Amino acid sequence: MGKKSRVKTQKSGTGAASVVSPKEMMNLVSDLLQKCSGPAPAPGKEWEEYIQIRSLVEKIRKKQKGLSVVFDGTRDDFFPELMSWAAENGASCEGFEISNFAEEGYGLKATRDIKAEEMFLWIPRKMLMTVESAKNSVLGPLYSQDRILQAMGNVTLAFHLLCERANPASFWLPYIRTLPSEYDIPLYFEEDEVHYLQSTQAIHDVFSQYKNTARQYAYFYKVIQTHPNASKLPLKDSFTYDDYRWAVSSVMTRQNQIPTEDGSHVTLALIPLWDMCNHTNGLITTGYNLEDDRCECVALQDYKQDEQIYIFYGTRSNAELVIHNGFFHDNNSHDRVKIKLGVSKSERLYAMKAEVLARAGIPSSSIFALHCSEPPISAQLLAFLRVFCMTEDELKEYLVGDHAIDKIFTLGNAEFPVSWENEIKLWTFLETRTTLLLKTYKTSTEDDRSLLEKPDLSFHSKVAIKLRLAEKEILEKAMASGKSKREHFQKQLEEGAPLPKYEESNISLLENSVSDSKLPIILRKLEEADEAGEEELKMNEALSDENAGGDVLVNGDSKQLSGTETENRETPYGEGSA
Repeated sequence: MGKKSRVKTQKSGTGAASVVSPKEMMNLVSDLLQKCSGPAPAPGKEWEEYIQIRSLVEKIRKKQKGLSVVFDGTRDDFFPELMSWAAENGASCEGFEISNFAEEGYGLKATRDIKAEEMFLWIPRKMLMTVESAKNSVLGPLYSQDRILQAMGNVTLAFHLLCERANPASFWLPYIRTLPSEYDIPLYFEEDEVHYLQSTQAIHDVFSQYKNTARQYAYFYKVIQTHPNASKLPLKDSFTYDDYRWAVSSVMTRQNQIPTEDGSHVTLALIPLWDMCNHTNGLITTGYNLEDDRCECVALQDYKQDEQIYIFYGTRSNAELVIHNGFFHDNNSHDRVKIKLGVSKSERLYAMKAEVLARAGIPSSSIFALHCSEPPISAQLLAFLRVFCMTEDELKEYLVGDHAIDKIFTLGNAEFPVSWENEIKLWTFLETRTTLLLKTYKTSTEDDRSLLEKPDLSFHSKVAIKLRLAEKEILEKAMASGKSKREHFQKQLEEGAPLPKYEESNISLLENSVSDSKLPIILRKLEEADEAGEEELKMNEALSDENAGGDVLVNGDSKQLSGTETENRETPYGEGSA
């Protein structure tokens, strides 16, 4: 169940604490852009770079204190207006209400019994904030000229949100006023809270998120001050880092893909009211009805009156949920950690192994995942490890002969080992690799559990430690599984057990008993972790062309829309929402 971002009531700013000249601010922003656009830091220097960037950001924030646009009052004050606005514009507003659920924050509560698969919520397109509505807004002229906005729909949505928030007559104001004033993603962590993520796999994404956000802010600050098509934007006189962080975080925790009006492609959207739902395990229950042109959601399960209504955000790891949504899911059945593996090009058998992997649709070097479930490896990773550990003679069996192609389809099937020796090698490798990965952490699982007992820990610190602990627990399970499998296959070898044989053209061979894969490897995506690679490359190219440097700012995280949305990288996903 998702932990929502808590709201800190703010008062409207009336002016900066001290007068800052435009030249002084431009110099600070230029320094930030230069720092964020340089080459990647050397290994072991990432924390140092993060602190340097953070120092520049804090200088800018201090100079801009009091300039951010915020609303008086709390979110609660605006929920009745949101419900009235939704009803007036054709959304369903019966059977539920917005309620505060303590640790999880705001969500939807059933006001009557709701049956599983009953449609209880629908939101028409005209209520959605989309890249298309941004193009038709005051942002349109700048969008038509700026390649970064054109390449990065999530950034376009963030600016759309900022421009509409500054417009007292905005159609979406009833929705925008109910958004949190701040979030629980790492962009809002204090330095000591981020420190708890040191040595974790997640820390690299946390650094990237912070660096990309800072670079994007610096780039667009210059654009807004100098581009002719930005002169009419309601941001020219006040475009603070805090404003941009808020908009980026709002989009990051809420955006979704929906079809365009003609259904020819997908676009990014913010979906009012529906995005109040919190997350739990389950299945995608939301889709887009093109005929009625609306987002529709059916109940994930039976809900009694006064129970919270949940939706399933998608198969997201806890790292994704923390970094892009701001909460840790204690019972996440889809949790996993990344593991980067590759066949060395200097290896004597590299060409043969690369060819077998290519025939299976698997790169010779990639990022895989170790899962919290048993078995801990997917069909793709099993196939990779089998090829990785093959002897020359074993490789030949998958490269030449009448049945070589057929055998490729058995690589990811746990029922058909290459050989007992191969199985022993691959599980020994997994056991060794996970053991080494565990040694990179500076604390043990026992240390982390003890830390979580401390009563004075901040919410962000608890989330960071929970994530660190979860990574180690997955690695420990994978290590134990590797040992168990190794011992099992060692016994098979010692007892001279016959190797299971496969029958050509038997469709069952295409099925896979490892993980959830049910299709031939060559027909499946490699790993969720790589799904956003192409989009990220496109964004990076756009940034390079604009001399803004490096990676993307937002990683496209969102809830899932069944039938219309493709999962964004090993992530898409919530403050959940509220």
